[in-house]
Amino acid sequence: MARARSAPAPEARVDRAAVLRFRHRRHGLHHAPGSLTDPAELDLLDLGVQDTGHVGAVWALANRGLDLGSDDDRLVFAWTLRGAPHAYRRADAAKAALATAPFSEADAAKRVFDGSAPLKKAGIPVLDALATVAGHMRELAARPISKGEMSTALTARLDEPYLRWCRPCNATHLYEQTFRLSALQAGLELRPDTSPPVLARIPRLRPLAFSRPGTDADPRFDVLRGHLRFYGPTTPTTAAAFLDAPVKEVTAHWPDDVVRVEVAGHGEADLLAADLDELVELAATDDAPAEEVRLLGPYDPYLQLRDRELLVADADRRKDLWRVLGRPGAVVDGRGEVVATWRPTASGSRLTVTVDPWSRFTKALRAAVEREAERLADHKGLTLTGVERAIA
Repeated sequence: MARARSAPAPEARVDRAAVLRFRHRRHGLHHAPGSLTDPAELDLLDLGVQDTGHVGAVWALANRGLDLGSDDDRLVFAWTLRGAPHAYRRADAAKAALATAPFSEADAAKRVFDGSAPLKKAGIPVLDALATVAGHMRELAARPISKGEMSTALTARLDEPYLRWCRPCNATHLYEQTFRLSALQAGLELRPDTSPPVLARIPRLRPLAFSRPGTDADPRFDVLRGHLRFYGPTTPTTAAAFLDAPVKEVTAHWPDDVVRVEVAGHGEADLLAADLDELVELAATDDAPAEEVRLLGPYDPYLQLRDRELLVADADRRKDLWRVLGRPGAVVDGRGEVVATWRPTASGSRLTVTVDPWSRFTKALRAAVEREAERLADHKGLTLTGVERAIA
């Protein structure tokens, strides 16, 4: 947690275990299955819940007590942070669009990666280019439209600085992040469970089209405050990596109402001042039920942290858990500790869950994993055939 700027002495000193308990609670992982009925009850939806992998946002919500179908009209899905699909409350779509907009021209250039260089060479500001793309996307989505159809139409409308030759697709089309980051700004959502993705206009949502920066966001939905709320204690450098934003921009817009906290063995970082009492209280207690577990998907928000060494100390285990291709899910206990990885195997209507424990599994812990595997099978409409241990 190296800190890049000077700051006052720490207000508190806590250990790693306290930070994990704090984040576990902030992510809502302490909620009992089925205990929530309204998306408004889950704070994590302020920041968005990533919808990627064989179990996405809906399973992540179920792991936090909120059992909803992907077709629940109270949810809206959109490409936002890091260009990844995220779920939000439909009622908050406009606020999410503003909060996830770039802070500045420099931020926009960083977020579109290699899409910025040709625009710069052509003398086109990235924010202007993104607004242009959003305008075209809005027009093209007068009816629901697939990503492929949208891409083909945009390629016909736009000039070379917007386009690239894509070897995997064997075609010319927009830079991927330029495409994705423009969709919600155009007032478009991703229709759930569509492959290839289908985009449609969000009813009654007025397009923002990059007319306002993310720095204008409602504090509740501000992404930097959100990172502090759900991944604190943290630093501008870590938050910048989470957002794919420039460190300089994140530092310039870092909230003022933070206090410094020292995490034993991990250095100093910031926490929202309003959250300090909760963190200190958790540091003084150790009553979290270790043998209550959740089977988190590979891209669950709890695993989206960028200070990965805090969650998983062992380098080999970090490499396995966050591998680039074919990453497993994580078995996380009631203390916020990762105690195993897991993989599902579906065959017809049957599901087998394979678990690779990181330490000795007690009988109670194994029973907890089996209960969660049964819940996962029910969630996917399958029959659980068993929980197996991975062969070393």
